[in-house]
Amino acid sequence: MCPHCRAFITTSNRVCPYCEGEVGPRAVDRRSPKPVLGGFVPHAYFTTTMILLINFGLFAATVIYSMRAGNPDAIMSVDPRTLFDFGAKLREAIQYGQWWRLVTAGFLHGGLIHILMNSWVLFDVGAQVEQIYGSARLIVIYFAATVFGFYASSVWSAGLSVGASAGLLGLIGAMIAVGVKSRSPLGAEIRGLYTRWVIYILIIGFLPGLRIDNAAHIGGLAAGFATGYVAGAPSLVETWSERAWRVAACLCVLITAFCFYQMYRWFSASA
Repeated sequence: MCPHCRAFITTSNRVCPYCEGEVGPRAVDRRSPKPVLGGFVPHAYFTTTMILLINFGLFAATVIYSMRAGNPDAIMSVDPRTLFDFGAKLREAIQYGQWWRLVTAGFLHGGLIHILMNSWVLFDVGAQVEQIYGSARLIVIYFAATVFGFYASSVWSAGLSVGASAGLLGLIGAMIAVGVKSRSPLGAEIRGLYTRWVIYILIIGFLPGLRIDNAAHIGGLAAGFATGYVAGAPSLVETWSERAWRVAACLCVLITAFCFYQMYRWFSASA
């Protein structure tokens, strides 16, 4: 159907033969990035899968480095020095000028249980966000939530902190924004479901002895909700705002790569 005159047209039409308006890709093509392996792996989307691969790659690197430093239990618990060397958040280091830790900390994990739990949530929620918001908006939401989450963490606590959970809470916040903006029974169900997720995560975070960074969770949640609320779903027609979101996503990727480059420079200089 033409988005301009509502006439029925074929899926191959890029210009409506009735009103001569430009027709963009179908909603299913814009809002549902292609599943990996042609759909053989269900519920897996490209951008979400790439974030997972980066996380596991860095986890493997920190485990190997930690073992070489004399930690035989590195796979279950990476030592703090290794995490710091690879870019963990530490208030004193950030105040010293290592702002890039606000980004790099979101791709590191302290042990096998930590990364498996975060990966499970990312595999589930990330696919939902990518399906509704598209890849460009997901990248911006995840980036903003990671940065703001670890900024909130550095304000609240001076201690070492790592993990994808700031970004994950941002994705959950974006799903809550979907429910808030959609004034329908379905929107209410989405809002209720992901609000319960937040409650469960915060309850677990306040349990004694788990050393969970609640400030990063809350900061990421707030940033993800705000970004998702402003972003909304992709337009069915190519517009300047759609191009702006793609540019913003590219900037987020470039800034992330630059942060890891800064981490590598600092790591090489301090080795």
